[in-house]
Amino acid sequence: MHKLIAILALFIGYAVTAQDIAGRWVTVDDNTGARKSVVEITIANGVAAGRVIDLTDKTKLNKVCTACTDERKDQRIMGMEFLRGMVRDGDEWTGGTVLDPENGKVYTCKIWVEDGNLKLRGYVGFFYRTQTWVR
Repeated sequence: MHKLIAILALFIGYAVTAQDIAGRWVTVDDNTGARKSVVEITIANGVAAGRVIDLTDKTKLNKVCTACTDERKDQRIMGMEFLRGMVRDGDEWTGGTVLDPENGKVYTCKIWVEDGNLKLRGYVGFFYRTQTWVR
């Protein structure tokens, strides 16, 4: 019985440290700290993707990505899949891309959970920017 309790404690401890990225996250403006949107990250067949499910500025609900250069060109930002192809690599998710619908640029990225917040880091070469999202 003691072995069973020890094994369960290990699994619970692992689940807490390797927190899941799936779920709804509030994005925050880097400069002002104001909430911008709610995104939902889902995982299917080991691959994570994210969509915009709400925008704080309701005047932008029908805004489209005119700067996008792929199949998302002129697609509504609301409901758009902006995060694609992320696969788990230890405590991080890598190998995918993130689209900035404001400028249409696509960046390689990685994401992870730190102190209960989601960290998303987008890369251009060796340069990067990290955003912090909250549940």
